[in-house]
Amino acid sequence: MQPETRGHIKVLWAVLAVVFVILMVTHPKTVFEGASSGVQTWWNIVFPALLPFFIASELLMSFGVVRFMGVLLEPVMRPLFNVPGTGSFVVAVGFTSGYPIGAMLTAKLRTQGSISRVEAERLVSFTNNSSPLFMLVAVAVGMFNMPALGYLIAGSHYLGNLTLGLALRFYQRHDINKTPATPWQGNWIRGAFRDMMRVIQAEQRPPGRIISDAVRNSINNLLSIGGFIILFAVIIRLFEQAGLIHLLAGLFSMLLVPLGYAPETMPALATGLFEMTLGTRAAVESQTTLLQQLMAVAVILAWSGLSIQAQVVSMVSGTDIRLWPFLISRICHAGLATMYTVLLYPIFILESKPVSTFDFPLGNLIFHPSYADYLQVSCFIMLAFLIIPLLLHLAYIFVTASRLGIRR
Repeated sequence: MQPETRGHIKVLWAVLAVVFVILMVTHPKTVFEGASSGVQTWWNIVFPALLPFFIASELLMSFGVVRFMGVLLEPVMRPLFNVPGTGSFVVAVGFTSGYPIGAMLTAKLRTQGSISRVEAERLVSFTNNSSPLFMLVAVAVGMFNMPALGYLIAGSHYLGNLTLGLALRFYQRHDINKTPATPWQGNWIRGAFRDMMRVIQAEQRPPGRIISDAVRNSINNLLSIGGFIILFAVIIRLFEQAGLIHLLAGLFSMLLVPLGYAPETMPALATGLFEMTLGTRAAVESQTTLLQQLMAVAVILAWSGLSIQAQVVSMVSGTDIRLWPFLISRICHAGLATMYTVLLYPIFILESKPVSTFDFPLGNLIFHPSYADYLQVSCFIMLAFLIIPLLLHLAYIFVTASRLGIRR
């Protein structure tokens, strides 16, 4: 980008900042309501959903566990997703925590030189998911008041992103800068432990300092995320008052109604364009069939909202990772998640009719009765993402050894 172009863009941002300040002065009540809504969303949903995983990921990377997993899962991650074995950790945590931890971990691996730019772009495009806590508790229980829907919502969401990850293996597949495969010599488990010990020995900080840094970095990242959520909550309230949400809904109707989406869900999709939680709630409250509500929720969760995407941008801003593959992937994920929702809907034998809306619990989700179950489910999902590839790898080694034995 030319310096003149960058200068013009900065001028545009300066003008937008001035307009935003003027709107804050002229509409103080709207700004206060939006900020309050953003704070509640961050404190009640995002903070308890992400804090444990942020701290755990920092510790696992510092103590070499990520390198250990990378060596073991290299033969699995390469053919499936065309990324190094270290990407398995990003996949496991990204699918069990929520936005934007996948981007944060990918940026760290890129900064460390563990993955190439193209490999980082593949990872960041399909490892940023909505958290199980949000889908299973906030949406299914708190908004729909139908716990069984959580598995349909989460299943279509995860299947869409996994399909996207498998397709992205062909994105610039002949990248000349791709990370070299880990050489296999001798006992593979011993080699993985050896690499993990190298990371531990290279770490100069004492364990107490590592833990305190992990907590501090996690809190700082969550504060940054909270700022984005509050900012976009205010912007949405201002847009609603100015009628821009209604205008966007009309534009979406021209594009999506011919594809089978209900007109009643268009305001929700317009809101979800900016912020996921508010858009999801609006989709649940729309007066249409349950299937149409679920289709709108699938689109909103997959797109994730400009608020989440701004958080992803902030996480990878210090790297050379390009974001256009991520943005295109969000659109593709929205289509795939909707397709899986329609396909899986009959399996749940759900009656297609308008449903009653329920208020989301106001208390922090740490104190919600389903929070412990969420953590348990998330841990099981994470273990599955790690154990299943290992079992596949063991089966591959067994089959290969058997063939060699037969040939001899």
